Amino acid sequence: MEIKIEKMTLDDLENIKNTLESKFDDFWNYNILKQELLNQNSYLFIAKNTEEIIGFAGVQFILDESNITNIVVKKDFRNQGVGNLLLNKLIDFSKENEMSSITLEVNEKNIYAIKLYNKFNFNITGLRKNYYNGTDNAIIMTLKLK
Repeated sequence: MEIKIEKMTLDDLENIKNTLESKFDDFWNYNILKQELLNQNSYLFIAKNTEEIIGFAGVQFILDESNITNIVVKKDFRNQGVGNLLLNKLIDFSKENEMSSITLEVNEKNIYAIKLYNKFNFNITGLRKNYYNGTDNAIIMTLKLK
């Protein structure tokens, strides 16, 4: 399966609008993603096979730091390396734009995501208690780029 990573457009967002919450993840809705697309400091990318959008990821630049807002893979395509490709794109894009580091929050119960970030040498730098739904803690992870 050949996967291309491209910048997301409003057309791409419209393309996944009706399946966003059922096939991807109910945490990111259309309106939030549209706001991110329109924000001049945010950049969204899609993972696409020949037929469909199978994932997306976003990053926001704050001064010289990059903050990953999301990495979401369509449920049918999880554990096939799509998240790796998207994360790699966010890291490369951040380096190209001379960011000093990349930070993210991840639910402490999301073991697959934590393993992915560890694989890319992110380090745990903090904890936000009860960050998700007022119950789950968020682990803050950072990768130094400079």
